[in-house]
Amino acid sequence: MDKKTLKDVELAGRRVIMRVDFNVPIKGGVISDDTRVQAALPSIRHVLEKGASLVLMSHLGRPKGKGYEADFSLKPVAAHLAQVLGRPVAFAADCLAADAEVAALKPGEVLLLENTRFHKEEEAKVKKTDEMTDAEYKDQKAALKEKQQAMAQKLASYGDVFVNDAFGSAHRAHASTAVICKYIGTCVAGFLMEKEIQYLGNAVENPDRPFVAILGGAKVSDKLAVVNRLLDKVDTLIIGGGMAYTFLKAQGHEVGNSLCELDQLDYAREMIAKAQANGRQLLLPVDNIAADKFDAAAATQVVGNDIPAGWMALDIGPETIKVYAAAIQGAKTVVWNGPMGCFEMKPFAAGTLGVCQAVAASGATSIIGGGDSVSAVNQSGLAAHMTHISTGGGASLEFLEGKELPGVAALNDK
Repeated sequence: MDKKTLKDVELAGRRVIMRVDFNVPIKGGVISDDTRVQAALPSIRHVLEKGASLVLMSHLGRPKGKGYEADFSLKPVAAHLAQVLGRPVAFAADCLAADAEVAALKPGEVLLLENTRFHKEEEAKVKKTDEMTDAEYKDQKAALKEKQQAMAQKLASYGDVFVNDAFGSAHRAHASTAVICKYIGTCVAGFLMEKEIQYLGNAVENPDRPFVAILGGAKVSDKLAVVNRLLDKVDTLIIGGGMAYTFLKAQGHEVGNSLCELDQLDYAREMIAKAQANGRQLLLPVDNIAADKFDAAAATQVVGNDIPAGWMALDIGPETIKVYAAAIQGAKTVVWNGPMGCFEMKPFAAGTLGVCQAVAASGATSIIGGGDSVSAVNQSGLAAHMTHISTGGGASLEFLEGKELPGVAALNDK
């Protein structure tokens, strides 16, 4: 970790503005999963205990960026945070009009700003339409970038220390994650950010071996760079989920109606060849659960690696679970990103659950890389047996690819 963290700054009497990831599921004003709120608590408590006042900011969902939308308000999160912290949490109804609320803060007090994405300049994304000329598109992008700078400057005025503890948004160069660092002198990582970078960084650069990576999910195209990079690092790469059928098709198997990216077949062949050339073990399914339609009530059958016409593979089969579990059992480091099948439907959940149980029982340093893998681990009841569960899906993937994360790069070096 070559960036300064909360432990490196004096906080007493200062005002901290902290980017957190409170992008939690809310329905009817009720938070159904507060994992991300809980993950931010160590940094929040540390700031308050050290005698600083604290301004929190986050996005929630994907509002249109044209102002307030009730379904995406963070107000219920402020109430929930007050409960778990055991102290009041003030709320500002507009993140760019909170001067009075910020000025009123005393040491040990907390203010949560409304959703940063209610302002389009947070993301500064312009969608090019067919009617738009290249010059118009360029001008709109430039104008929005200027507004983004102004938004970042305004947010920076709310504090004299910036803490980024939102790993899940660290791969985005947004006003509240990276651009803000241009306008505030002290910019450090929170404890969650520090933990994420250390675990993911050590896993890739200095793993205890054998090092096993497990990749699943729907598409090879989502994980092109990850597969390529991990084949330089791992001892064994396990592939499941929809992406497995592109690899099987590349080997000459019939995949029926299974997910398959025909434009990625050459890439899959390259990766199979690379694994052989590098002496890495690349494991693909040896049997599959096939269904006659994408439905929990579908007819199913266990098939080998040739999926019958009219059928689609929706999970790895029982023999594959055994093969994958055996590889995981001997591991000292495991990184897992992506389910083995359509685990949301019970008939196709056994593969993901089997891998989850194998990782939990392995005794390895286990890093669960965000997204659906985290949901699967939480549903399995085995989360306590994992070493680290990442809060960032896209961010953890980009980190594993070796990309620089803008929200990390912008922080102060040690």
